[in-house]
Amino acid sequence: MLTGIILFSDSKKNEEVKSKKRKGAKNSETAAKVALMKLKMHACGDKSLPQTERIYFQVYLPKGNKEKSKPMFFCSKWSIGKVVDFAASLASLKNDNNKSTAQKLRLCHTSSGEALPFEDTLEKWLSDKECPLFNGGNIILEYLDNDVLFIEDTESYIS
Repeated sequence: MLTGIILFSDSKKNEEVKSKKRKGAKNSETAAKVALMKLKMHACGDKSLPQTERIYFQVYLPKGNKEKSKPMFFCSKWSIGKVVDFAASLASLKNDNNKSTAQKLRLCHTSSGEALPFEDTLEKWLSDKECPLFNGGNIILEYLDNDVLFIEDTESYIS
């Protein structure tokens, strides 16, 4: 009879361990949802965009800017070039992308550091198989020379 009680308490411990494991996965999912909700509350963008087309990012601004980052939203159908122009106006950044000799303001992926091609759309990068962007994720806006196609130290923007 005593062993039955021990077995029962062992199985109860196992159930507790299993439920704790499940909570961890649920908590990280919930944390991601909460982060996106907070981003949505504070993000600036074109208010006339339908909610279904809005993509939210924490946009890390160029080094040396007084503001480190700013929450923004864009239309998923926009080209990267339009996103850059719109973000520059929201953050009051100088944008000489139409001048061939000037440094270009580029949108860069936070994990790879890659400068996204101006002609690509946000939709294309959201559905990218190898290195996608995420709604509610981070992105870097930085001035790069014409021949530079990526940022080496992306961590320095976020940390």
